[in-house]
Amino acid sequence: MMPLIFAEAGEENIIRKVGGSPDVKKHLEDLGFVAGGTVTVVSQIGGNLIVSVKDSRVAVSREMAQKIMV
Repeated sequence: MMPLIFAEAGEENIIRKVGGSPDVKKHLEDLGFVAGGTVTVVSQIGGNLIVSVKDSRVAVSREMAQKIMV
C-alpha cells in the first residue's frame, strides 16, 4: 500500500483506504475516492495530480493525494 502521489501515470490502481479528518474523508468520497474503487493518474503537474476516477477527471492537491492509499 502506498499514497496515490507515488502511483505511475497511466496505471490503474485500486483505492485501499482514504485517510484524513472526517471532513477531508467526506470531501474525497464525494469526489469518488472510495475504498475498492479504481483511480488512474493522468498527469502530475507541480506535485498536484490530475486523476481519472469514476469516469471523471479530477485535480487533487499533493496533500490530498497523500491521504489516498492505493
